Amino acid sequence: MNCGAMNVAPTTSYASRSPFVSRSAASRNSKFPLLLPQAICTPQRICCFTNLSKYNSSLGSSKQQLNKWMLPLGSVVTSKSQNISTAPLTGDERIGVLLLNLGGPETLEDVQPFLFNLFADPDIIRLPRLFRFLQKPLAQFISVVRAPKSKEGYASIGGGSPLRQITDAQAEELKKSLWEKQVPAKVYVGMRYWHPFTEEAIEQIKRDGITKLVVLPLYPQFSISTSGSSLRLLESIFREDEYLVNMQHTVIPSWYQREGYIKAMTNLIEKELNTFDCPEKVVIFFSAHGVPLAYVEEAGDPYKAEMEECVDLIMEELEKRKITNSYTLAYQSRVGPVEWLKPYTDETIMELGRKGVKNLLAVPISFVSEHIETLEEIDVEYKELALKSGIEKWGRVPALGCEPTFISDLADAVIESLPYVGAMAVSNLEARQSLVPLGSVEELLATYDSKRRELPPPVTVWEWGWTRSAETWNGRAAMLAVLVLLVLEVTTGEGFLRQWGILPLFH
Repeated sequence: MNCGAMNVAPTTSYASRSPFVSRSAASRNSKFPLLLPQAICTPQRICCFTNLSKYNSSLGSSKQQLNKWMLPLGSVVTSKSQNISTAPLTGDERIGVLLLNLGGPETLEDVQPFLFNLFADPDIIRLPRLFRFLQKPLAQFISVVRAPKSKEGYASIGGGSPLRQITDAQAEELKKSLWEKQVPAKVYVGMRYWHPFTEEAIEQIKRDGITKLVVLPLYPQFSISTSGSSLRLLESIFREDEYLVNMQHTVIPSWYQREGYIKAMTNLIEKELNTFDCPEKVVIFFSAHGVPLAYVEEAGDPYKAEMEECVDLIMEELEKRKITNSYTLAYQSRVGPVEWLKPYTDETIMELGRKGVKNLLAVPISFVSEHIETLEEIDVEYKELALKSGIEKWGRVPALGCEPTFISDLADAVIESLPYVGAMAVSNLEARQSLVPLGSVEELLATYDSKRRELPPPVTVWEWGWTRSAETWNGRAAMLAVLVLLVLEVTTGEGFLRQWGILPLFH
């Protein structure tokens, strides 16, 4: 293997859309301002805040309504923070932790119903109010049409998603870690689109008589399309249940900046780098799940800013270990005709190949469990694309799974949140207002809801106007109309084509 210098000229900022970035003290110090001390936070805002200015470039001037809130760095948002409980845990308290995740089909037979649940979500496919009664029939139709192709993908990774199995294992390891740290808590798993559904987890929480609940989405970075979607569902469940209305709870919206998570990711990256012949010449390729660009620019989603800072923190930890590789961040899994966060993973891989990169290490930065997007999209599709683009050696960092440092840090995050679990609601009406009524999470979800009609859905069925989607559907409608005319001509012997002499008359 030739370990000579690559024919690449790294730059120093994400804004340049460069295929990758080199580390420099100047770029680190200017990109993200220092955190404000947690001690300055009042009881009304129990959060660890960072300066909002770092988000301005990605959120745009239209986010002025969010400027009154500083976005949290993995902050603990409480249900009733004006009555913070600082009393030690007692034997009468029953602590629960609810892990939230997307879910995935466990067998090939599960694929179609899983897709139905996904497309039946009005946040995935949005229909005009007049046609909302078609949501489930349309979801059924799309899930049936897409199921064969999706089954091929799941068949290639063993016949189903391992997401539930891994998440269950994470829950068990988290429970063990909490008990070892003298916190006897029960841990529950609630999936958005497949078993065990969030509703199922909540019913078990009620049966177990949980009195203090920590809600922990298994998404390191907050997005209105992932954590936000799960929290909106949870909020609707809480509003309709008297037991839940009066239960003390808290939400940890994101935790990408935590020391244990950063070190766990760095450990995995360092280990995989050492499998290359020339580790110092490997470009570290962070690939994150994408979201529609409008979510960031119009709804103020902090996902892009949190993702960039997460990458920066990991690279700083690597630098402490004398690892100064070039790196890049790109976004995968885009669908539909709308613009998603850039740069795109597939386009960036091809560009890196053109630049002469020979060694690439993929890091699934937004995933903590192996599933279809890591095992099939990254390991198969992107690897094949990389090899075709001239990259000679491809490696991939595994998802965190049950990595001990990661699990222990999640347990610490839960424990640190317990003193801030809200007191019992003053009134049902007040408690029903929001699951997370404090800080930027509530503000972001409110902004998203107010702009929901204007934002593009993650999956677009059709669009009116001169768009790629509209042209596709118009073409299909035209082909169907021609087919119907031909059938009428042949079966009835009458029609415009015969009258005009285009088709011959048969006797």
